[in-house]
Amino acid sequence: MFNLLEVVNLKKDIFKIEKKIFKSRLIVGTGKYKSLKQTAEAIKASGADMVTVAVRRVNISNKKKPLLMDYVNPKKITYLPNTAGCFNSDDALRTLRLAREIGGWKMVKLEILGDKKTLYPEMIETLKTTKVLVKEGFKVLVYCTDDPLHAKKLEDMGASAIMPLAAPIGSGLGIHNKLNISLIIKQSKIPVIIDAGIGTASDATIAMELGCDAVLINSAIALAKKPILMARAFKNAVISGRQSYLSGRMKKNNFASASSPLDGIIS
Repeated sequence: MFNLLEVVNLKKDIFKIEKKIFKSRLIVGTGKYKSLKQTAEAIKASGADMVTVAVRRVNISNKKKPLLMDYVNPKKITYLPNTAGCFNSDDALRTLRLAREIGGWKMVKLEILGDKKTLYPEMIETLKTTKVLVKEGFKVLVYCTDDPLHAKKLEDMGASAIMPLAAPIGSGLGIHNKLNISLIIKQSKIPVIIDAGIGTASDATIAMELGCDAVLINSAIALAKKPILMARAFKNAVISGRQSYLSGRMKKNNFASASSPLDGIIS
């Protein structure tokens, strides 16, 4: 049970991107599921109120085929169109401009990849494209390397959120460079959202305990043996990790420290 002060403090803990407030700090993807029905069920179990949508891969316009909107209501869940599968600035710009035309979406996720083997962010193209999108009025959440210098440049260009990778996309390896992620968090005045590489719920908890504002999960849920159960696990993990971060962890010690005082013990 929370006391009244704790409840008040938790209510003040708001996750906001630009002027939009979100109830959940868990963002989920819509790809790799067995069906759109399973996608919808996983989103519901996760409690997420924002989902990423790969404009080049997920059907959001062809009414002759099953539409994502038929299963995930864009009036209740915020769609975040992304440029998954783009390897240069021209393709990324074309994709996001198309998303704006189709659904009027201005909050978008920019993702430009360097090569098909590592799927690492191509930062030169990413920086260039961010500048253009911001100028055109887009609210850009940017997938990037875990380099604090590039993260700062993106923020200075007007990015709405920084999305450093934890590990290669779809690898499930967890957070490989906690130091860099911590440096990015400390210097950033905009939300920092871990994107790519998280494999299980405990990884999400660690990300939140580091002070990340949110995490984006796709493969770890969609490719689990029981996606709906995993989605629920991530929901709880993110909440737990955030509460742990807000609580302020105990100081680490190199030596043991007795749980009970040693003074006045009966000899």
